[in-house]
Amino acid sequence: MSVKEIVAKVLAKFFVWKIKKWSKKPIETQNKVFKKLIEQGQKTSFGKDYNFKQIKNHEDFTSRVKVQDYEGLKPYFDRVINAEKDVLWPGLPIYFAKTSGTTSGTKHIPITKDSMSTHINGSRDAIFHYINETGNTDFLNRKVIFLQGSPVLDEIKGIKTGRLSGIVAHYTPSYLKNNIMPSWETNCIEDWEKKVDYVTKETKNEDMAVIGGIPPWVQMYFEKLINETGKNTIGDLFPNFKLFVYGGVNYEPYRDTFTKLIGNKIDSLEYFPASEGFFAYQDSQKSNELLLQLNSGIFYEFIKLEDMEENSPKRYTVKDVEKGINYVLIISTSAGLWAYNTGDTVSFTSLFPHKILVTGRYKHFISAFGEHVIGSEVEKALKKALKETELIVNEFTVAPKVKTEMGLPFHEWWIEFEHLPNDKHLKALSAELDSCMQSLNTYYKDLIEGKILKPLEIVVLKKGTFNNYMRNNGKLGGQNKLPRLSNNRKIVEEIKINLQLPA
Repeated sequence: MSVKEIVAKVLAKFFVWKIKKWSKKPIETQNKVFKKLIEQGQKTSFGKDYNFKQIKNHEDFTSRVKVQDYEGLKPYFDRVINAEKDVLWPGLPIYFAKTSGTTSGTKHIPITKDSMSTHINGSRDAIFHYINETGNTDFLNRKVIFLQGSPVLDEIKGIKTGRLSGIVAHYTPSYLKNNIMPSWETNCIEDWEKKVDYVTKETKNEDMAVIGGIPPWVQMYFEKLINETGKNTIGDLFPNFKLFVYGGVNYEPYRDTFTKLIGNKIDSLEYFPASEGFFAYQDSQKSNELLLQLNSGIFYEFIKLEDMEENSPKRYTVKDVEKGINYVLIISTSAGLWAYNTGDTVSFTSLFPHKILVTGRYKHFISAFGEHVIGSEVEKALKKALKETELIVNEFTVAPKVKTEMGLPFHEWWIEFEHLPNDKHLKALSAELDSCMQSLNTYYKDLIEGKILKPLEIVVLKKGTFNNYMRNNGKLGGQNKLPRLSNNRKIVEEIKINLQLPA
């Protein structure tokens, strides 16, 4: 065992001990974070506008500061972008993380000196938990790759600006600098397909031990490796590949495909990162639950998903959340985000310590008929239904079909298969999938039984369709993700038009 491995095990044990201390005292931990945030916020324009000096507790905060998304805070963000100091957080941010917006186009999320550690320490602590639990340190002597955005940063008024993954690339731990791939030059390539080609060439003869990234783009890399080398599996190519690190999307819909591509089961480690902060990570291989980061300069609030349309929905803290309820995640941070609606939905699986599962996005749902189907439901349904067939799904999205030429409306599942199914398998999958959806969502079941909706239908897509769609929309690779479902038909209609697919 190398000196590096010995030190890593000692540090892992120490950090896990520290984390367990605060995770056992979630309310006290969050109260400390809240107090510190409010003290710093008093020095800002936002804090003065909302009279932070009068805020003594959470009730005072909720009465003064309403929940807002990027659009609501945009007047303040615009002032920060124009290099005005002390607007949302003391001083100026050290970065802007660019992320796709909706009505405002590209969003620029500030990252301050105080908040940068949120992003770095979260991934570090996740790895330390993994080392402490499994004892696996062998990867520290082998090659590691995280498929990410370009680390080349622009500047706005002297503040460096880029994708979060590109910013984080500048903070590679010293103990991994000699292990990290690809080369800096390759990592700077903007074109995703060209980048994957170069990454494949650089890594195919290396001893890769850890591979990380958003699952659909890692899948693209794996397939390229197999085609390039003629190997049957990634396991044949990289026999010491033992850990897959991912975040951004649920891994479960990809797990069977990855198992086939890799050739054997390996450990996986989930992160819950966002431009706004590093919120949670998987702290054990025995469960897919994510430990909520309560000691990272982020104060969390939670609104029940069903209450989001109310004028003043109740805002819960870690003190009074319950297990098994879908909450929208609201944050206040040391980057100057105040009562900020992340748009992510989570459900608690454990209290003391507080652990969550990411259930989807608040705006990614189908409720054309009051069914309010969410991302985690369609993912669970597909996973369960596929167990009854021999089919492999690469990607999918779901949309409502409200207007039909004849008959009842229905949910339309646009599914890309690894191999096109025959009619028998497709019919079996459709029936099993609809049954699973009814078991997971009682509103959907009532609509089917009440003859308001008819059972779902599947549109079969050949392999590569969604990559083509993402490419045509300039969203191939990086941090971009395909929505699992939406309450309109924008995505599927674009696929139909751009790729000339049948209705």
